Amino acid sequence: MRSTVPRLINASKAAPTATAAFGAQRIAKGVGRMTDLVLAKGQGSYVDTECGRTLLDFTSGIGVTNLGHCHPKVTEAAQAQVGTLVHGQVNIGFNKPYLGLIEKLIPVMPHESLDTFFFWNSGAEAVEASIKLARHATKKQNIIVVQGSYHGRTMGTMAMTKSKTIYGAGYGPVMPGVFTTPFPYWHQMGVPVDTPVEELVEKALYELDNLLLQQTAPSDTACIIIEPVLGEGGYLPAPAGYLEGLRKVCDKHNILLIIDEVQSGFGRTGKYFAIEHYPTVVPDILVMAKGIANGFPLSGIVSRKELMDLQPAGSMGGTYAGNAVSCAAGIACAEIMQTENILENVNARGAELFGALNELKDDDETKHMIAEIRGLGLMVGIEFNSKKSRYTNQDVPENIGSRVQKKCLEKDLLLLTTSIFDTIRFIPPLTVSQKEMDDAIAIIKEAVREVAREG
Repeated sequence: MRSTVPRLINASKAAPTATAAFGAQRIAKGVGRMTDLVLAKGQGSYVDTECGRTLLDFTSGIGVTNLGHCHPKVTEAAQAQVGTLVHGQVNIGFNKPYLGLIEKLIPVMPHESLDTFFFWNSGAEAVEASIKLARHATKKQNIIVVQGSYHGRTMGTMAMTKSKTIYGAGYGPVMPGVFTTPFPYWHQMGVPVDTPVEELVEKALYELDNLLLQQTAPSDTACIIIEPVLGEGGYLPAPAGYLEGLRKVCDKHNILLIIDEVQSGFGRTGKYFAIEHYPTVVPDILVMAKGIANGFPLSGIVSRKELMDLQPAGSMGGTYAGNAVSCAAGIACAEIMQTENILENVNARGAELFGALNELKDDDETKHMIAEIRGLGLMVGIEFNSKKSRYTNQDVPENIGSRVQKKCLEKDLLLLTTSIFDTIRFIPPLTVSQKEMDDAIAIIKEAVREVAREG
């Protein structure tokens, strides 16, 4: 695997190609992009572009290629399946990879009650499958989501997404029956960054109680759905007390608790699923996607059999649901997770990344710019202070996050921003090497310090 430090490329290689110009003209304008680069090849932690750049990829396709681009064992499994059976439609009969993937996943579920599966294609579809199950099982219609959540941008899920208005503005009316409750995050709640987490949790759970008294009665409420680590909301791990409180509320009122692990699942946080960080919190339904098949379109939900068996035959399905090639890739991913010490690597590399970011937070040159460093494993966020926020230090440069991101891209490191607040998220492959992490850290530190000096 390549280990040279990514170099600053010259301007000619950064220029858009004819291929990129064609894409900009012919791909729907509603598809946003952080660059106009054409990605031509991926291998491990790197992507190559059509214009000749090699980039260290700390986006992993937004948390999808968890095992690195084109992992040879995943590629081999998919190639073999393509020559055997590509499309074994789920409503016609069983296909072996679908069943084989279930066999691989049952032992790693966060609770033994999660034993019955339905596979679909995308994360948003899986979220909608979970809502369909919850409404049918409870015979209730309303859904509670948390402020800052992201669950998709389909017609159903964009009503549930509360991280940014861009995903739903101008597309109404949206799906009714969705109610929002606060998430215990200091910036959203309008309090100082050093507010004790217990105080945030108490306030958030109090507001949830009010919501159930004022807006959606428990007798009308089917489910509460939450990401254990908010993704688009800013890479915010839920406090343990908050998730434990949600579980108690759900148990009290016969409301189902749905845990959305689309981005946080499959090792991203240092455990197979992020909900394992909260051992007393058992989901009624768990949603998964992204890392399940390392880039092949696949998602799913899992719940207890007594709930899943309430749905009449024919009410669930889909033309490509649980595609045989994607499931074969998923089987390979599950085997790699068990044989290649992935979780150990996540925790080791995550500790290195947190250490480096905390050095910046303690550095006299840069500490005034940094509000908070947070996350779990290799799902890490750094929130910068902003002139626009009354709750952070305002004596800082403008637009720190986007400027740091741009400088990292100039130095051949791909990073993503997130949240309405000034936050960068780090989503490297779970297989990232120590050398690759060192290279990325060097670039990140240099970029942050350059912004600090420029003001």
